[in-house]
Amino acid sequence: MIAVCCVALVRVVIYLLAARNYGYFRDELYYLACGEHPAWGYIDQPPLIAWIAWLLQHTIGVSLYALRLLPMLADAGSIVVAGLVARKLGGGFWAMFLAALAVLVAPIYLTFSHLFTMNAFDPLLWILIAWLFLDLIQTGNQKTWIWIGAAIGITLLNKYGVLYFVAGLLVGLVFSPLRRSFARPWFWIGVTVATLIALPNFLWQLHRNFPFVQLVRSVRENGRDVMVPPLQYLAQQSEMMGFVSSLLVVLGLWFLLSPQGRRYAVLAFGFLSVLGSMLLLKGKFYYVAPAYLVVLAPGAVLLERLTARRSLQWIRPVYALVLLLVGALMAPMAIPMLSIDSYIAYTNKLGIQQQKFENHAEGRLPQIYADMVGWEERVKIVADYFHSLPPEEQRITAIGASNYGDAGAVDLFGPKYGLPKAISSANNYWIWGPRDYSGQSVILMDEDSPEKYKTHCKSLRLVARPNNPYARTDENQPIYHCVGFTPDLHSFWPKLKPWK
Repeated sequence: MIAVCCVALVRVVIYLLAARNYGYFRDELYYLACGEHPAWGYIDQPPLIAWIAWLLQHTIGVSLYALRLLPMLADAGSIVVAGLVARKLGGGFWAMFLAALAVLVAPIYLTFSHLFTMNAFDPLLWILIAWLFLDLIQTGNQKTWIWIGAAIGITLLNKYGVLYFVAGLLVGLVFSPLRRSFARPWFWIGVTVATLIALPNFLWQLHRNFPFVQLVRSVRENGRDVMVPPLQYLAQQSEMMGFVSSLLVVLGLWFLLSPQGRRYAVLAFGFLSVLGSMLLLKGKFYYVAPAYLVVLAPGAVLLERLTARRSLQWIRPVYALVLLLVGALMAPMAIPMLSIDSYIAYTNKLGIQQQKFENHAEGRLPQIYADMVGWEERVKIVADYFHSLPPEEQRITAIGASNYGDAGAVDLFGPKYGLPKAISSANNYWIWGPRDYSGQSVILMDEDSPEKYKTHCKSLRLVARPNNPYARTDENQPIYHCVGFTPDLHSFWPKLKPWK
């Protein structure tokens, strides 16, 4: 455990070096805005991330170090629990160390844990569920179902993707001795606990005709997400885990489905359910990421056993070294450890290109990094123009954004520059409405199609053309000032509904 904790401490050091680099990520700005409107649900996600944002806003603040503290701690926790899972499966020093190291160096977990998003917390929550299942299998203590139910319920409040994992676990239960639990009260008490925790969010979605489902369908129809064939998808899986750890994934499945680990096969069902579902549904490649924690530890246990002979024990440190070296090589593509110019030079020299998960044109930086730059600069441009208006016009001028990144940036940085809160039709901003603005004066950010406003504005004037070479291409769209928007914004707002 000392070695495992040392691996987790390395993640803390990386946080201290990189947490404030580049700037706020687009989704972080949105979740902070959601934190200002606590609710049991949101159009595009469950409520937990917004509740955490609210808590940060009312405690340690939302500086980059404060905002990214909990994601880092979640990753450090995942590293420790991975080691504990390996030990619970009978692993010794090398199994625990390799499991922890594989989690540390996986590029996808570095990326997740650098950003304040739902993805940062899913890996820890999923592996905790797996640990509880292992404990149930080994002890036979049926009361563990209460804790499993609580963990699943909380995870559902973070992200709905855990349903694919739970579905696989339930199938695995049918083919294991644990199926006897279906006839015992503790299983159903656990189901009740999970249901009660997740129920308020379900009712929120039900009351609004499940906007999350409709929004996802709309995104698919608009072709925003990158979809690739199965073999390329599997190649992306290997890349996001850092290539070398793919051996542990294969060994983990082998262990869980072999006679020596078959009693734990329910975990293999959970993993395969997630991977198979995402392959079938063409989900984003990183949707599978939390499930890999479930098989990395069993893989490390089997590797330790396969190299138990003295003549083969050299494989363990060599494999650890290769994991570390490849992880270090790929780390700058996962977390902003280098300056922007150094990063560009580094990737050009290696000829490495980051994976895309949305169909957007990219500038000099890949999307994941481009979405961290330029936000305050854009707000300052708007503020300079806003304060050039007469005071009486400022009082009636709304800051309108066509995407939640710009809107969230105005909400976060706006007070510093004397700006009001933004309005937007993007995602949950639509529910919050146009506030008290009628549309007499609206500054429109990120508008690539001003023609659609010409029929609604008495006058439409170009304000500025941002030109940040590192920002995402679609974030350098012109900014306009619309005067005399008709009809009244409150009357027009229902037509802007982001889901049907």
